Formats: sequence, C-alpha cells, structure tokens
Amino acid sequence: MSTIHPTAIVHAGASLGRGVSIGPYSLIGEGVVLADEVEVAGHVVLEGPCEIGTGTRIYPFASLGQAPQDLKYRGEPTRLVIGSRNTIREYVTINRGTVGGGGITRVGDDNLLMAQCHIAHDCQVGSRNVFANVASLAGHVVVEDDAIIGAFVGVHQFCRIGTYAFVGGFSKIVKDALPYARTDGAEAKCYGANTVGLRRKGFSAEAIRALQQAFRWLLASRLNTTQAVERMQAELAGQPEVERLLAFISSSTRGVTTR
Repeated sequence: MSTIHPTAIVHAGASLGRGVSIGPYSLIGEGVVLADEVEVAGHVVLEGPCEIGTGTRIYPFASLGQAPQDLKYRGEPTRLVIGSRNTIREYVTINRGTVGGGGITRVGDDNLLMAQCHIAHDCQVGSRNVFANVASLAGHVVVEDDAIIGAFVGVHQFCRIGTYAFVGGFSKIVKDALPYARTDGAEAKCYGANTVGLRRKGFSAEAIRALQQAFRWLLASRLNTTQAVERMQAELAGQPEVERLLAFISSSTRGVTTR
C-alpha cells in the first residue's frame, strides 16, 4: 500500500507502485510513474511523462519533469526517465527532453544529487555519480558513471564528463572533462589522474600507474595531443582504462580539457 498525505494531489493518470510515500502538499501530475518504494517528501512537484525508479528518494521542493527550458520547445511529448535508488535533494530541477535532442532526459541509478542541482533537457547521466550543491548541466550534456562534480560547477551544452572524473567546485566546463582525471578551475584545466579517487574505488596499482603515465604524456610533456595519443597507443595498448581514455578522446566533438 502507498502512503499519501491528505494534502497531496495525485492525478488520476499517475501510476504508483507498492510502498510509495508522498508527503504533504506534493503534486504528482498526469503521466508520472513511481516505481516501488519511491519516497516523495513534502512540497515536491512531479510532472509527466516522467518515470522514477525503485527506491528513489526525493526531498522537499524538488521539481522534476517540467517542460524543457528551450525556446524551440512547442509542447511536443517528451520524457524524463530516472532510475533506481537515487537521492534527489532539496530544490533539484530536472527537465524533460526535446524532440531535437532525442526526446528523453535520462538519469541512471544510485546517484546523489545535492541541493539545487539542475539537469537540463536531453542530458544523459549515468550511475553512481555525485553532484555537489548547485552543480548545473546545460542541455545535451553526457555524464558517464562514477564521476564527482563539485559545487557550483557549470557544464556547457553538449559537453561530456568522463567516467571516474573529478571536477572541482566552481569550475566552468566548456570542453569534455577527461575520464579518470582531475579537472578544475574557472578556466578549467586538467591536472592529471584522479589518483585518490581511483584508489578509493579499488583500481589496481597497475591501472593507476598506466593512467598516470598516460596523463604525463598528455599534460606534462612536449607532445601535442595527437602525439601523446600515439604514444599511449604504442606503449600502453591493452590497458582497459587507457583504452577507454583513448576512445573518449577520439570520440570528442567539442575537444577535451587538457592543460
């Protein structure tokens, strides 16, 4: 059975799973689908089409599934899909997608979105990421898995944040932030491998050494990016993390943040 506070308003066209709780003065709109054990605190607004996965917790004054903040949007049916076991703190806003961006804004599983974060239309966020307070993604941003994005970070449209990246607070990201790396600054620069974070995540000493060497060539040598990539391909081939770093660089359309 679900627990719904008598002051909450739940549209007849919403769908609630088992064990859902909805707090006082929350509004659950048409087309909202809440899976089992979702917890919605008081004063939350959810608009559909919007799907929220099992065990996700939504704190007061969050607003999810509203229309995208895009002047091209003309009311077309688009969606927001949020996975399981996410923690979505106070005043977080996540908008639906746009037709031009594929129609879906997506958030994976086990993410922590701290207070006042914003995820704009058509963003694709993976799993196990941490967004500190007021971190903001403009439209069409991709965040892979296991990244940490610091407080007040602003990410430009169409940028990517790589897996296991650490982005320092107050950074301005206008190019892709490399995976496994530390990126920081108002004019963001890459400062090498995210060594502390990788150790905490259980990466082997061999993998960390390979990434440290790759970033030395990329950031601290006289090699340009193309030459550094060629050196990695020649001397670190077969290292899975380096291979993923190389794939990220080669697939970049905005360029990557280096030194």
